[in-house]
Amino acid sequence: MTNEPLHRLLLRAQSAMNRDVLARASNLGLSPGQPKILEFLLQTGESNQKSIADYCEIEPATAGTILGRMERDGLIARARHEGNRRSLYVTLTPHGREVAQAMDLAFRQADQAAAALLSEEQCAQLCAMLADVCEALNRERKNPT
Repeated sequence: MTNEPLHRLLLRAQSAMNRDVLARASNLGLSPGQPKILEFLLQTGESNQKSIADYCEIEPATAGTILGRMERDGLIARARHEGNRRSLYVTLTPHGREVAQAMDLAFRQADQAAAALLSEEQCAQLCAMLADVCEALNRERKNPT
């Protein structure tokens, strides 16, 4: 058992995971913000900027800046759908799909490293508890006491 408060442990774990993931992403030529977008597009196939921003928990304008760099680097393509001139839809290019698949492997490796000292059952419990923590914090943010 540790004497560290919950907030400190959560911040330390997030910082360590972030360093690990960013190092793996950097090895693929990616900058911060791009891995989560690649992960989302690999799962969804196509999306609009607002949905991407929501998934990544960032502002749409920030997502737009990141997407601009990704388009310039040949990772994504943006196009309008017939009948909807307001929204740009984002898809992975073939190169982007390759990089997204490599990043998916990097995420799985980071997960394995983070769970190296845990049993499968402990890892499942930790995931469930962290999901509960996220839900509680989101509720608090929406309805501060």
